[in-house]
Amino acid sequence: MVPMRQLDDILDRLHVVALPMRVRFRGITVREVALIDGPAGWGEFGAFLEYRPAEAAHWLASALEAAYEPPPETRRDRIPINATVPAVDAARVPEVLARFPGARTAKVKVAEPGQTLADDVARVNAVRASVPTVRVDANGGWTVDEATTAATALTADGPLEYLEQPCVTVAELAELRRRVDVPIAADESIRKADDPLRVVRENAADVAVLKVAPLGGVRALLAIAAQIDIPIVVSSALDSAVGIGRGLLAAAALPDLRHACGLGTGGLFVDDVAEPLPTEGGYLPIGAVVPDPARLAALAATPERRQWWIERIRMCHPLTR
Repeated sequence: MVPMRQLDDILDRLHVVALPMRVRFRGITVREVALIDGPAGWGEFGAFLEYRPAEAAHWLASALEAAYEPPPETRRDRIPINATVPAVDAARVPEVLARFPGARTAKVKVAEPGQTLADDVARVNAVRASVPTVRVDANGGWTVDEATTAATALTADGPLEYLEQPCVTVAELAELRRRVDVPIAADESIRKADDPLRVVRENAADVAVLKVAPLGGVRALLAIAAQIDIPIVVSSALDSAVGIGRGLLAAAALPDLRHACGLGTGGLFVDDVAEPLPTEGGYLPIGAVVPDPARLAALAATPERRQWWIERIRMCHPLTR
């Protein structure tokens, strides 16, 4: 965790915004985040609303690191990104992919409640028509048997780069990995775990998906990456442009980067606190993100929601020690 900061100073630097989304994602259509204009840069505290203080405190620690600590050294100046395709109808896939010009990899949401495996297959095949490399993310939505069936169905018309978090538990991931030929990636089994390295020790994944905010910051992510002997994919936690900038920084600081990163989610917002970073050939550049004051004002949350985030910071702040 980062050194303790004075709560009053943090709150004096606080901006709370509500970002409208183009499509429903994670069950929401508006993404609220709290931004801190710190002496070292801008930090983002955007723990999802249902997260309790003990878990949300990692996200606040990440924001404080960005606002008050100097950044680590980087090894590259641009990062390959994947397109992110929510659980939309297959007919809407071209519209979504148009927001990710040049992307050669796409991550497709599957196992959405209320949808069928046939819906997932149709969506994945629609993506394959435009993008050569496809990965899918089930967010732990399948049992081992369901994931085994899904792996067969989703690879009938082409390969998958990997299945991301197909099942909930590490034991289930390990069992599935023994059953199927498709590589398995772990996300929640790392970022929501008391022991983030267990998934590697138990041979339950081929790829580790790491997210800056849930892990407590860029340095925490790099420390975990240093102990993992499988490839790393840095991904967004539905971040604003500020959080995306931190994800790009983390990816740029990794010693090795073999896969496209899930840091192109800015295209899911109707508007953001800064002008979207320009993609070139499926890459995003590294650089500090400074919100536009006019956008901060236009996207400001209501006074009631601002106060909700202030109270949340008050609860989480002691836990960042």
